[in-house]
Amino acid sequence: MLRIAVMVSGGGTNLQAIIDGVKDGTITNTEIAAVISNNADAYALTRAKENGITAMCISPKSYESRDAFNDALLEEVNKLNVDLIVLAGFLVRIPEAMVHQYSHRIINIHPSLIPSFCGVGYYGLRVHEAALKKGVKVTGATVHYVDEGMDTGEIIFQKAVEVKDGDTPQTLQRRVMEEAEWKLLPAAINMIANKQEYK
Repeated sequence: MLRIAVMVSGGGTNLQAIIDGVKDGTITNTEIAAVISNNADAYALTRAKENGITAMCISPKSYESRDAFNDALLEEVNKLNVDLIVLAGFLVRIPEAMVHQYSHRIINIHPSLIPSFCGVGYYGLRVHEAALKKGVKVTGATVHYVDEGMDTGEIIFQKAVEVKDGDTPQTLQRRVMEEAEWKLLPAAINMIANKQEYK
């Protein structure tokens, strides 16, 4: 059984896709051990509680320094005894010590086709704003392993999504979520849980 911790900063729509996947059997052999947010007001924590999942807030604001926060975050994650950390819209840089300790055991979902529109400053609506500004006809989402860089780890899955005339950042964000993110992240977790080969 793959024990996962899901880390999220906001509403938790990708978390919901994971919860639903575990419930409906799209994701097998997997248990969500905890949901961690850096934001006490994140709706993702409510989603976790409503589904009987341990929910915790570990915020940089609660610590006197970033190093102290990094140490606390790693300590709490270690207590959970998880096999995989899933970043599902987590807007805090993962401490390097955690990246090393959990090498090839942290995955992230990013709302573009990496290497486009990724790296520092590209998150949330900003990604879709940049895609529309550039005039791309195709965007999408990427699930990748997390390394020391920003959106630079080994790619697991990608899925393309069409950009349509008249799209706003909001409509494009929604389509990328529905057509790519909510499918790719559960598929990647299921693959890792069942040690399947890349397809």
